[in-house]
Amino acid sequence: MRSEQVSTFQPGEPVAMTPKFKLSPFQRPFQRLRRRVALRAAADVAHFIVLGRWRARMTSLADRLPHSPDTNRRDVLLIAGGAFAAVGAASTLWPLVQQMNPDATTRALANIEVDIAPIKVGQSITVMWQGKPVFIRRRTAEELAREAQASVASLIDKKARTAGKAEDAAASDANRTKAGKEEWLVVVGVCTHLGCVPQGQKLNEKRGDFYGWFCSCHGSQYDASGRVRVGPAPQNLAVPPWHFVSDTLIEIGRLTRA
Repeated sequence: MRSEQVSTFQPGEPVAMTPKFKLSPFQRPFQRLRRRVALRAAADVAHFIVLGRWRARMTSLADRLPHSPDTNRRDVLLIAGGAFAAVGAASTLWPLVQQMNPDATTRALANIEVDIAPIKVGQSITVMWQGKPVFIRRRTAEELAREAQASVASLIDKKARTAGKAEDAAASDANRTKAGKEEWLVVVGVCTHLGCVPQGQKLNEKRGDFYGWFCSCHGSQYDASGRVRVGPAPQNLAVPPWHFVSDTLIEIGRLTRA
């Protein structure tokens, strides 16, 4: 699904883009509540309709059966009662199971396409993917050189944390970007300490001593490859599954085009 974006791009400033269909934090709880109430109401109606019809049929069948020690009205009604209980249990459990599934909004944002053409060198944008902020940065030549030279042995977290890479892949800059497109960095913008959103997307925000992102909550710092350089954050910013659809379009949520 391609994400329609609203851009207020100004040369020399970060670009802010978000999916047009994204719900506000105040709308989501009410939408989910309405769906749950509707599901429960539909299940209750179906429950009473099915039970009513089944009971009428079982009663009619019992009246037509001959009375004998083996088959009588009581036996049939006992069987019908068991069937009623099974149908009632199923109709009660179904809404509970359904509400644990991802809602339509989450499924719609499972894969998003982002137009990166407006992003100038040195700029960053933030998009929402599966309810999480994703940082997209077009890095400068200076940033590329600095991150390529960083020693993995000196890092707090030596694992790449990149979707599609081996779990023990080294946290080199090459393992966190796309070959031939190293200027583009895509990371989940959630601090790995307590889940805060680090600063550094805007040019006037603090980026820390390593020119990446700075979490003002507890002082964690990340470099321009999204690797943690100062704790207490224990891990690097995760690199989500993503790929280039074209030179100016990327898709987040898949490693390759479906």
